[in-house]
Amino acid sequence: MANTPQSKKRARQTIARTAVNKARKSRIRTFLRKVEEAIASGNREAAAEALRIAQPELARGVTKGVVHKNTLARKMSRLSARVKAITA
Repeated sequence: MANTPQSKKRARQTIARTAVNKARKSRIRTFLRKVEEAIASGNREAAAEALRIAQPELARGVTKGVVHKNTLARKMSRLSARVKAITA
C-alpha cells in the first residue's frame, strides 16, 4: 500500500487515468465494430463512410497514448483493404 503522500497521490492519479483510458479504448472498439458490421453487410458506401468516421477517433487514441501508432496503422490498412475489396 502507498505510504508517502506522493505515492498516495500517484495511486489516485492512476485510478483516474485508468478510467479515462478504459473509456477511450471502449470508444475505439465501438467505432471498429461499426466498420466491421458495415463490411459484413456488403454495402461498400456504408463501409467506406463508417471507416471515414472512425479514422479520427482511432487517431485520437494514438495521440492520447491508448494504442500504439503501428497498431493503428495496421488496423487501418487492413480495414481499408477490406472495404476496398467489397464489390460495388
